[in-house]
Amino acid sequence: MLLVPRKRYTTSLFDDFFSDPFFANWNSEPLMKTDIQENETSYLLDIDLPGYEKEDVHAELNDGYLTISAKKEETKEDTDKKSNYVHRERYCGECSRSYFVGKGVTEEDIKASFKQGTLHLEFPKAEAKKIEEQKKLIAIE
Repeated sequence: MLLVPRKRYTTSLFDDFFSDPFFANWNSEPLMKTDIQENETSYLLDIDLPGYEKEDVHAELNDGYLTISAKKEETKEDTDKKSNYVHRERYCGECSRSYFVGKGVTEEDIKASFKQGTLHLEFPKAEAKKIEEQKKLIAIE
């Protein structure tokens, strides 16, 4: 009989049970922590997305709301010489958050970049332009 090695040993069954990844979001901090700064002409948003790559992150502008979403899928696999399963894990996670930026802001007004797990966005304060009401994607550099 093959046994899956445990990462840690505790004396309580419930400690092991609630340390399972299924329960991770119950006690964890919220995802997508955001810092918002204001200067004379614009707003600056820094959104923390640790563990995500640029390709996992999408920004969309719809009816004055800027929606940032991130999705990740990951598979880990440990096998023995005969390729019998000893340990396999799969993870699929998704998070999103919306910010009201104003109906006068267009996707051309928003500058976005992603470096070292942080999405940096900058957009103007003034609502100078009237836009049509439809979804528009924003390119992330």
